[in-house]
Amino acid sequence: MRLHVLVEDVETARAAVEGGATVVQLRVKDASTRELVELGRPLRELDTMFVVNDDVTAAIRLEADGVHLGRGDEGAERALAAGLRVGRSAWDVGEAIAAERSGATYIGAGPIWETPSKTDSDAHIGLDGLVGIVDAVEIPVVAIGGIDATNAGVCIAAGAAGVAVIRAARDTRALREAIDEALAAR
Repeated sequence: MRLHVLVEDVETARAAVEGGATVVQLRVKDASTRELVELGRPLRELDTMFVVNDDVTAAIRLEADGVHLGRGDEGAERALAAGLRVGRSAWDVGEAIAAERSGATYIGAGPIWETPSKTDSDAHIGLDGLVGIVDAVEIPVVAIGGIDATNAGVCIAAGAAGVAVIRAARDTRALREAIDEALAAR
């Protein structure tokens, strides 16, 4: 889960995988299940872990590796029963612990820093919030929010198993280098 990229199209996903992305997450807000399945078919063929954002039915139909559910999204039990990995978003330690107890296999923690990609999110949690979440759970924590190649390494140094990016998805080579360097330094 070193480098998790959130994409809307196959072109960005292919470029991200070529640059070293280890997880591709299909994230198209307000798309129907049918639209997600159509968009996701070519992504399923990429040589990386494939996750669908928010839609358990689409993830099951695509035979995805997992589904990422936001803080208020339902369907974790159904996803787990179907054999999917389940990521959950968490803004604080309490949410992370609750997600882990409900069967989540990883936590998406953040936003770490302010980001224009998620205008509906709470205030950023910073590195202290990230460290608190990492220390509170046993499952991997992926940092998200305002992350790029210049600051990905500090998230790894803070204990994150990886980082997730939206805007920086086309800069995966530099991101992967920063992540691998930080992991080697641990």
